[in-house]
Amino acid sequence: MMHDEQALVLRQDEAGVATLTLNRPQARNALSRDMLRALRAAFAGLAADETVRAVILAGAGPAFCAGHDLKEMRAKGYSEDYAESLFADCAALMLDIVRLPKPVIAQVQGIATAAGCQLVATCDLAVAAEDARFATPGVNIGLFCSTPMVALSRNLGTKQAMQLLLTGEAIDAPTALGFGLINEVVAPAELAARTAALARQVASKSPLTLAIGKEAFYRQLPLSIADAYDYTREVMVRNLAALDAQEGIDAFLEKRQPIWCGR
Repeated sequence: MMHDEQALVLRQDEAGVATLTLNRPQARNALSRDMLRALRAAFAGLAADETVRAVILAGAGPAFCAGHDLKEMRAKGYSEDYAESLFADCAALMLDIVRLPKPVIAQVQGIATAAGCQLVATCDLAVAAEDARFATPGVNIGLFCSTPMVALSRNLGTKQAMQLLLTGEAIDAPTALGFGLINEVVAPAELAARTAALARQVASKSPLTLAIGKEAFYRQLPLSIADAYDYTREVMVRNLAALDAQEGIDAFLEKRQPIWCGR
């Protein structure tokens, strides 16, 4: 079902895949404070919805997301309370995506800049059109992209992340692929179909297994290698006890398709 077209975030569900669309095309889907809060509410709804197994994050119009709404930021003058709440909301949104027990795939066309580039880096997977461009241009306007840096530094090599952050220059989609920021580059006309196909592929897996695996992936990243093996060993012991793991192994051995129950 497609919600009210005036909404800042649209949601459409199909076959276990929910597509959230940033809906401020006239502002290149800039992340106003209201947009950030609408996105947080949408992700909270997805977290509680057992019918959804994968999520696509898209942008309406010619751009994916231009980052924070600079007009809104300057209209406030300088208010420390506003700045604090804005960046707190943005950081909370990024953590919502990481903590969502379902994979999130960015579908990127046009530009993904500053906090928009942060969104791409934060999503679990990303597919981009050939004409997409990525940048963290804050350094050009005196506002270093320090919060986008968190996601970039955890997805890209140090030199690649610092190139984006220090120069502020945009990279094209093939370069972003080489940097590890995105997974695939496709023709613009194929973007939606390819992203949907990837989402359906992911959504065909056990939802319990996806939730276990996504949480474990991000939790083990900052650990030492020894601690990471201790933690993931415990995760695998718990995972093996799940009905879906037993069904999946039996189905493999019996050369049939598994029937997931989500437990």
